[in-house]
Amino acid sequence: MRYVTCNNRKYRWPDRPVVVICLDGSEPGYPLSDGGGYIDRAIENGQMPYLASIKNRGLFRTADATIPSFTNPNNISIVTGTAPVVHGISGNFFYDLGSDAEVMMNDPVFLRVGTIFKAFQDQGARIAIITAKDKLRRMLGHELDFEQGSAICFSAEKCQLTTRSENGIDDAGQLTGLPPPDVYSGALSEYVFSAGLTLLDTWSPDILYLSTSDYIQHKHGPGTPAADAFYGMIDRHLLEMQAHDAVIAVTADHGMKAKHDSAGQPNIVYLKPLIEKLLPSERFRIILPITDPYVVHHGALGGFATIYLADPADVQPVCHKLSAQKGIELVLEAPIACEKFALPPDRVGHIVVISSTEWVLGHSQQYHDLSALSEPLRSHGGLSEQRVPFILNCPAPLLVASTTLRNYDIFDAALNHTTV
Repeated sequence: MRYVTCNNRKYRWPDRPVVVICLDGSEPGYPLSDGGGYIDRAIENGQMPYLASIKNRGLFRTADATIPSFTNPNNISIVTGTAPVVHGISGNFFYDLGSDAEVMMNDPVFLRVGTIFKAFQDQGARIAIITAKDKLRRMLGHELDFEQGSAICFSAEKCQLTTRSENGIDDAGQLTGLPPPDVYSGALSEYVFSAGLTLLDTWSPDILYLSTSDYIQHKHGPGTPAADAFYGMIDRHLLEMQAHDAVIAVTADHGMKAKHDSAGQPNIVYLKPLIEKLLPSERFRIILPITDPYVVHHGALGGFATIYLADPADVQPVCHKLSAQKGIELVLEAPIACEKFALPPDRVGHIVVISSTEWVLGHSQQYHDLSALSEPLRSHGGLSEQRVPFILNCPAPLLVASTTLRNYDIFDAALNHTTV
C-alpha cells in the first residue's frame, strides 16, 4: 500500500478520484433555533435526493470546526490536516506585531506548514483546487508547481484571469458554459461545482478540492426557498461526480446563525465603548478576524474578537468588564484560549472574546458600515457555529459514532477510511 506523509499524518494513495468539498457556512442537521440545518432541511424538502440516498450507506455525521469559526483558518486546517497552532492561520485578518500593522491573512507567507496537495503532487498526483473567492487561492495552492502540468488552482471570482504559470490553466472562465459569476451571488459557488465537474470529465485529477462561498447562507436560513434551491444545485453536481466513481467527502468551515432580534435589527456588542470605560483608546486594539474584502453581507461583524493591550496588567479588569456584558458567551486570557482552541499564541491578542449564539461582536458603531445589509444579519465565528457536516458517500466503518471528528480530519477519512 502506498502512502504520502504530510504534517505527521499518513494518507493512502487514492485508487479513484477523491473529491473533498468545503461547503462554506453550512449548518449541520441537528435542531436549531432557526429551524434546522441546511442539508437536512433540503433533504426533507426533497431538494437533495442524492445525499438522501447516501445517508444510510455512507457516513453522515457532524464534526467540530476550528475556532474562530471563519473561512481562512478552517480551510487551511482542512488542507493541512492540522490546527491553527500548527499552520499559523488564526483568522481572515490579524494584527502583525512584527510590522505593527493590521493585515489580511491571505498571503502564503503566513503559512507555517505545507499542504496535503503539495505532498501528493511531489509524489506524482494530479491536483485540482477551485475556490469561490480569490482570498484563499494563493494559500491553497502554496508551493504547487504549475509548470509541470499536474496542478490547477484558481478562484471562481478571478476565473477569467487565470494563466498557466500562476494557476496551471489559461482562462478558466472558458471551462463551463456559465457566465462569469458575481462575487456576491450563489452563482459563484455554482461555478466552483461546474468547473470541478468539467475537470473530472476532462483532466482526471487524483484529488479535487472545492471550496464554496457562504453568500446564500448569510442571507437565507435553512429550509427557505433560496437555500433549498442552492443546495439542490449542489446535490445535482454531487450526483454527476458520483458517476466518476469518486469518493466524495463533504464538510464545512463553519455554520451560520441568525444574529438579530425579533424586529430584524442586528444584535451587536460594540467592544470599544465598553473598554473605554476602563482605558483610553490608545491603550488597546480590537481585532475582528472575520474582516476580509467581502464585507457586504456581514459588515465585518462576527462571533470572535481578540484584544491587544498596551499594559498586560489591564487584562483582568477588561476580562471582568466584558464577561458581565449581555451577548458575550466567553472571555478568556490568551494562554487559556490558545490552549483550548489550539491557536498560535503569537497571532492572538491578550484577550479572546466570543459572542453568544444570537449576537455578534463589533468595534464601535462608527467603525461598521451596515448600509449594505439588505436582510437581517446572519453571521458566524463563535462556538455556536463550530458544528459542521462530515459526510462521505461510501462506508467508513472505523469512524464509529464515538469517534471525535474535526473538519480537518476529512482528508484522512476520505483517503484512509473509505471502503467501496
